[in-house]
Amino acid sequence: MSDLLIDWDRAARTGVPEAVYCEAKTPDQIARILAQTVERDARMLFTRLDPGTQAQIDPKTLLDYDPISHTGVYGGSVNLIDCGAAVVSAGTSDAKVVAEAKRTLEFMGVSAPTRQDVGVAGLWRVIDAAKDLQDRRVIIAVAGFEAALFSVLAGLVAAPVIAVPTSVGSGVAQSGQTALGSALASCAPGVVTVNIDNGFGAACAALKMLNAGGHGPAQMGEMP
Repeated sequence: MSDLLIDWDRAARTGVPEAVYCEAKTPDQIARILAQTVERDARMLFTRLDPGTQAQIDPKTLLDYDPISHTGVYGGSVNLIDCGAAVVSAGTSDAKVVAEAKRTLEFMGVSAPTRQDVGVAGLWRVIDAAKDLQDRRVIIAVAGFEAALFSVLAGLVAAPVIAVPTSVGSGVAQSGQTALGSALASCAPGVVTVNIDNGFGAACAALKMLNAGGHGPAQMGEMP
C-alpha cells in the first residue's frame, strides 16, 4: 500500500504546520504517518487521538501524548514565545477543548496563559479575568451551554475573540448547536467563530492573526 500523502511544506506555504486528524483514521494509517514522520526526522501534531488508538500505534512511546486533549506530538518541544495569545474558558467541563487549543499553540511555538472557569454564571469572574487580558493580541474563548462568554468578553477587551463553542450542555444545548448559534449571532464587535469543539482550528486562526500582525513566532525569532 502506498504512503499517505503528507503536506510537509504547509508551514512554509501557509505559516501553519501540517497536523494529522486521527479520529477518522485506522491505527494502521496513523502508524504509517508516524513512520513517515520518524523517517524524515520531522515534527508532527496528532489530534483527536484517543488513548486506545495511541496505545496501538505507539508501543515504543514515540509520542508526547496528552490524554486530556487527545493530542500527541512527535519531534520534541520547541522554545515557546509569548506572542500575545491567551485561552479562556467558561468552565472546567471545557477542559478538553482548551487543552487542544493550548497544545496546538505550543506545538507551533506559542505560549498562551490560560484562564478557566470564568463563565458568566459568576459575572465577576469574567470581569476579573478581563483585567489580565487587556494586553493580549488575540484571545481564544471556549464555552458551551448558551455561550454568553463570547459576547461578554468581547465587550471588555480590545483583542479579537475567537469563539469556540463546545458540545458541553444537555437538552436544548443540542450538543453545541446553541453555543454555535450564540457565537454567530453575537452583537459584540470582534467575535469570530470556529466549529464546535474545534480547539485546533482556533489555535491555527490565532497563529495566522499573530503572523499577519507581525507578532508570530517566525517574526519573533522562533519558527518550529
